[in-house]
Parts: sequence; structure tokens; C-alpha cells
Amino acid sequence: MIEKSATRVLDGRATVVRQMGKGRLLIVKGPDRGEAIAIAEAPLTLGSGSGCDVLLSDPTVSRRHLGVEPGTDGVVLRDLGSTNGSFVQGSRFQELTLGFGTEVTIGQTVLKYVPHEEPMDLAPSDEETYGSLVGRDEKLRKLFRLLGDVANSEATVLIEGETGTGKELFAEEIHRTSPRRGGPFIVFDCGAVPKELIESALFGHVKGAFTGAITDRKGAFEEADGGTLFLDEIGELAPEVQPALLRALDKRAIRAVGGTSYGQISVRVVAATNRNLRADIAAKRFREDLYYRLAVVRMHVPPLRDRPDDIPPLVEHFAKQFRGGEPVEVTREEMERLRRHNWPGNVRELRNVIERACALTHGSKLEIDEAFDERAAGGLNAGTVNIELPFKEAKAQVVDNFEREYIRAVLKRSHGNLSAAARSAEVDRKHFRELLRKHGLRESSE
Repeated sequence: MIEKSATRVLDGRATVVRQMGKGRLLIVKGPDRGEAIAIAEAPLTLGSGSGCDVLLSDPTVSRRHLGVEPGTDGVVLRDLGSTNGSFVQGSRFQELTLGFGTEVTIGQTVLKYVPHEEPMDLAPSDEETYGSLVGRDEKLRKLFRLLGDVANSEATVLIEGETGTGKELFAEEIHRTSPRRGGPFIVFDCGAVPKELIESALFGHVKGAFTGAITDRKGAFEEADGGTLFLDEIGELAPEVQPALLRALDKRAIRAVGGTSYGQISVRVVAATNRNLRADIAAKRFREDLYYRLAVVRMHVPPLRDRPDDIPPLVEHFAKQFRGGEPVEVTREEMERLRRHNWPGNVRELRNVIERACALTHGSKLEIDEAFDERAAGGLNAGTVNIELPFKEAKAQVVDNFEREYIRAVLKRSHGNLSAAARSAEVDRKHFRELLRKHGLRESSE
């Protein structure tokens, strides 16, 4: 019953990953480290004795140590009268319902409960639009194909992508085409609220809960009841608030700050981030169990520089928007210039260029060149500091650009060898690979 670890995760070419089945127990410490125990519908017994379904080589594990049984609310573990006991976070248990990311210790062996993650290889949509979204590139049209299926489910969705790629528009389209379309769509920016107020902003508070709480107040979850809550920049959520968010997602119930009881809510959650949450998990900045709860379906929106075929339809779309539907012309030379640009600010940056061009245009020929030169003169074309963005987004853009160029340069110097590049950068090899995936870079075979 033990199989070698073969988790498939999102790579630079895939667009969607979803959690499949009951998951598995990955052995992360002990003599059998690196093995994985697949969990199906039938109960399993784990132990060091030959009569168990899963035979472990750890001599400190009892002959019949642990029972694993799929349940309606998750996977249930039962200690089978072991000598050394079974533990979670240092506490001994007799029976426990597992959540993804939970680590269980039996003897000298540590088991982590993780989902199966399967990339979805989708056929691209025949359409180049999906609601307010526009894209001719195959990567975008694959996402268009997916959106309808995702919208009709109640699964939580994690949308990943650089600043300016349009993650909020994807969330809006999920809501607009879902059965919850008649309910509210509430946007909550996890990085914009001071950490001492964020729990109240999410879950509400009762009168007198803290200084300044002069009346009861609803939070974002209650405001979104019956609809969709979009948690933007989820990677910025303060660590002390993450357990409360996990409880809300698991229980579908919230308790206001200062309140004494939980109230049921009906909310679909879609989250977005421009951060590498896997790296944040490794650095203990983000809870792994919360990540798995959010990333039931994981979508990656590629940066604009990786889909130059989207430039012409986006230019046409924005020009019509800013010229009130009037026809405009763009020369072949100007269009090629737009296609060659790196677009560190992604679609938002392109939109700003076209908006300025429309303001400068008096005839039918769009003044792209003049609008573009104005940006270059301000140093923005190089992607150093884009003052047209809010501070937080401009800072994230600079960090993204630095990461991408640094990783690319180190990888090139190491002739594409990931291990050598990671050693040179003094970065953990696993983290280095995550950075490659984040920025769509590739290693050579080692």
C-alpha cells in the first residue's frame, strides 16, 4: 500500500491544478521517509506488524498502531491502543479528523496529510472573450474553457499571477456566471487593513468588543452572505488571523469579535495572490492547512509578456472602451513595438498606455508612440518604479522583476543546472524551483 511520492504540481506550462480524491499520507520523517500512503474508500491499518495493510519499518511504531478511515467530513485517524501513542502538535489523541497539511507523529515517523494535486490539461476555448476578459493566446483560452465549470461548483479557488494580470476580473467572472450571481460580490484586500483590525473587518464585531466599537458591525463574510467573497492578496493576511479564516472555511460559520456564538453563513470564497505561497509556507509565514483549503482549484494567470498574441485584441478592446466605440487605427510598427515590450505592469500597464493614447488622439490613428515615449521618459518603461500604481502594487512589481531577472541570470551562469544555481544563490533547491515555476523559467536536465 505504500507508494513512492509522485505528487504532480503546477509547472510553468500548466494553467490549472485541482485537488483530487481523498488525498494521501506522505511520510516526511522516519525510516520510510519519501514514501506515500494512498487513501481510498476502504479503511487501512498502519503498523510494524505483518498483519497491517501498511507495513512501516520504524521499530518504535506498534504492531497495530493507527487506523485510517475515510469519513464524510474528512479522513479519520484512530489510535489502535499503541504503546508510544499518536500525536498532533505534541498532543496525544485517540481519534482525530484530519485536515490537509496536518502532521501526525507515531513513534519516530511523521505523516503529513496532503491532497492529490492533478494538473488539468484543457482544450482551449473557441472564444477569445469571456465576459470582460479578452485573450487570443491559448493559455488564456484554456482558462476561459475552465471558468464555466469552476463557476458552477462551490469549490474555493486560488488565483495566482503577477500584479496587473487581472486576477480580480477572473474572480468577478466566476461570480457572474455562478448560481450565486444574484448575491453580492465583496472584495476584501487582505493587505490594506491594519492587522489589529483585520479580524473585525472579516468577521464583524459586537458593540463594546474593543475601544471604538460603539455599535455592532458586519464583517466581509456577513456582507457576502449568499454571494462570493474575493480575498485579494491572501498572502498578506496576518499569521494571527489565518486560524480564524481556516475555521470559517471549515465550519461555514463565523463569530464576530467579542461575540459568544457562531452564526452560519453561505459564502463562496475566491482568493488571489501575487506571492509564492509555497515559499511562504516553507518560511512559516502562511499556514499549509489554510493553503490547501483555499487551493481546491488553483488557477495561474500568465503574465502579458508570455502571451504577446493577446496584445492586439486587448489594444482594440481598450481603445473602444476609451473612445466610446469609435474605430481607431494602429500601425503595424506600433503594434510590433507593443508586442516586444516586457510589460512589467501586465494588462494594467497596457490599459494605462492605451488610455493615454486615446486622450492624445484626435483623429482615427491612435497616438501610441507619443504615449509610450512619455512613459519611457519617466523611467517607467524599464519597470523600475511605476508611479501609476498604488505603493503596494508598485513595490510588488519591483520585487517580481528583481526575482525574475536574478533567477534568470543565476540559472544562465549555471548553464541551466538547478542545483548549481540554487547553491550559487544560497537558496534552498526546492524554493529555487518554486521561483522558476512562479516566473515561467525552465531548468535544463541535471
